[in-house]
Amino acid sequence: MRVAIIPARGGSKRIPHKNIRPFAGKPIIAYSIEAARRSGLFERVIVSTDDEAIAQVATQFGAEAPFRRPAELSDDFTGTHNVVAHAVRWLGEQGPSLHEVCCLYPTAPFVRVSDIHAGYELLGTGEYDSVIAATTFPYPIFRAVIRPPEGGLAMVFPQHFPTRSQDLPEALHDAGQFYWAHASAWLAPSAGFTARTGAVVLPRWRVQDIDTEEDWRRAELMARLPEMSE
Repeated sequence: MRVAIIPARGGSKRIPHKNIRPFAGKPIIAYSIEAARRSGLFERVIVSTDDEAIAQVATQFGAEAPFRRPAELSDDFTGTHNVVAHAVRWLGEQGPSLHEVCCLYPTAPFVRVSDIHAGYELLGTGEYDSVIAATTFPYPIFRAVIRPPEGGLAMVFPQHFPTRSQDLPEALHDAGQFYWAHASAWLAPSAGFTARTGAVVLPRWRVQDIDTEEDWRRAELMARLPEMSE
């Protein structure tokens, strides 16, 4: 059995009720639910939440919310891996054998069915234990600077001060959309990103992490572009 798990707790502080806030005409979590269902890959689409309002919206758009996530997995410090592992254990207790599991973030309105499929196919090659959606940084991270307490600026990688930007390696970051892994990998302690982690690399123009009101406003502007529709 293949399952999509959408982790959506109710206690967002920077953007209250973020996971069910209206975005371009419907609750933002609906985009992830609908993409999972349209993909045709999943026998079940499950929302892991501690919040009754989120559970109600999730079921309205065709997902299941068959349990309430415990409080110890619903605070600001609990990582996604532990939340998905909890859902995988719960599913394992229900009977059917669980194979591939895709974690879809609830605030990923630009996630595409084709990308979810690409992640599944990459996992299926056997080369990787997990696959993430990633994208490139808009500026070489090896030229990054910080403001130290004593003032002024300091390079994070001072050895690259004389290096031309075109000679620096390309760096990727998590696109904040989805993660594929076998159920056994979700149940094991997280190893982070390793040589066994694959990536579906997305263009920057359709990736927007949404953590602040500024992020939300930028995403709303992006959603108006015709290129953003799948």
